[in-house]
Amino acid sequence: MKKQEILNCIRNEKIVAIVRLKEQKEVAPLVKELIESDIKLLEITSNTPGFSAEISKAKILYPNILIGAGTVTNPSIAEEAIAAGAQFLVTPNVNIDVIQIAHKNDIPVLMGAMTPTEICTAVENGADLIKLFPAGNLGVDYFKSIKSVMNNVDFIAVGGINLSNLEEWLAAGVFGVGLGSALTKLDKDKNTNIKKVVLEYIKLIKQQ
Repeated sequence: MKKQEILNCIRNEKIVAIVRLKEQKEVAPLVKELIESDIKLLEITSNTPGFSAEISKAKILYPNILIGAGTVTNPSIAEEAIAAGAQFLVTPNVNIDVIQIAHKNDIPVLMGAMTPTEICTAVENGADLIKLFPAGNLGVDYFKSIKSVMNNVDFIAVGGINLSNLEEWLAAGVFGVGLGSALTKLDKDKNTNIKKVVLEYIKLIKQQ
């Protein structure tokens, strides 16, 4: 799948599930549960033990799901992730070398940025989408101020997004969201149905 096709899927689906775990053995079961809950896009973060091996496994098991790498803070992580088969890269920071490596391999970058300067630097150097991070700490009002002067930039909000504030963020102008603990913590609570919660997120997003 080419870069533009991947970007189209990300814009279409609007939810990227973030898999960040402390033990490698927990990754595959969570990935399986998320995909069975209708998640079509997920990233496995580089600070998850064995992240590249888990990306490779997921790519084989779920060829119709887009599997990316998260917390790609530098070129060496980017190279490892791409070698493992990552179809998109997500960063918490602005790193121009990561953009260049991704584009050389025809995959998109969701680049983490917080300030106007970081956002402009990322966009000017070819970042495909801007991940506003940490969105929850910055707040919707901050984002509205940013969006008012950068209305041509596509933003995905990550960090602190949940069912209680999702609609507010979407109304403010983000095209989608990254969901980490809002989903993954549910796996620890066996009384909670992940699929039911995912469907609630999807329903809210489709209403926009």
